Amino acid sequence: MMLLSVNVGRLKAVDHTDQPEGLTGIDKRPVDGPVRVSAPGPKGVAGSGLAGDAVCDLRHHGGDDQAVYAVAREDLDDWERELGRSLANGAFGENLTTRGLDVSGALIGERWRIGREVVLEVTCGRIPCRTFQAHVGEPGWVKRFTRKAQPGAYLRVIEPGEIRAGDTVEIVHRPDHGVTVALQFRAETTERELLPRVLDAADALHPEALEEARKYVAKYGDKSGERQGG
Repeated sequence: MMLLSVNVGRLKAVDHTDQPEGLTGIDKRPVDGPVRVSAPGPKGVAGSGLAGDAVCDLRHHGGDDQAVYAVAREDLDDWERELGRSLANGAFGENLTTRGLDVSGALIGERWRIGREVVLEVTCGRIPCRTFQAHVGEPGWVKRFTRKAQPGAYLRVIEPGEIRAGDTVEIVHRPDHGVTVALQFRAETTERELLPRVLDAADALHPEALEEARKYVAKYGDKSGERQGG
C-alpha cells in the first residue's frame, strides 16, 4: 500500500460555485517534495490539513474532522473505464491518491500511518455536491457517484508530519465494529435505514454524521434488526 500522489488545490475562479467570490480549491494537482500535514482547527474557521491546499467553502469543507480527503487509484481507474476517459490523480479533488488500499472499504476509526511520521484516522465518506459535478463535467454526476457508493474517505490528523508521493501506507489500527466508509455513505444517502448501524462507530465518526444518525434514531428508533456489513 502506497501513496501515489499528494495533491493540493490553488484558488481558481469558476462559475459553478455558490461562494460569493466565485472561487474554488477543488482543482487539486500532484506536487513534488514533502507536504506538511497537521490538524487545521475547527470546521467553519479552518481549511485543509495540508499546507498550501486551498479550501474556499469552509461551511462544508475543511476542519479537523475532514482535514484530508483520500481516493483509491483503483476507484479512479474504475471510473475511467465507465466514463471512457482518463482521470488524473487529484481529479476528484482528493488530497491523497493511494494504491493498494481499499479506501471506501476502510472502517470508520481506522488509522493509517503514512511515511514515518503522519497518522490519519478515517471519519466518514465524501458527500458529492454541484461543485464536484461541474468540476468532473459529467451530467447527473451527483446521482451516479452516489449510486456507486465508492466515496473515498475523509480523515483527521492524529500525528502530524510530512508526507510525499511514494510513501508507504500502513494500517496501524482497525476497530471491530465493521462500519465501513461505504456503509456510512449509503446510510447517509440512499439507505437511511442503516443509520442506527452507523452508531456502532460513534467514537470516531465525523460529528455531523454522528448527529445525523442520532436524529434518525430519536425519530424512528433502531429498526436495523438484520444488521448488514459494509
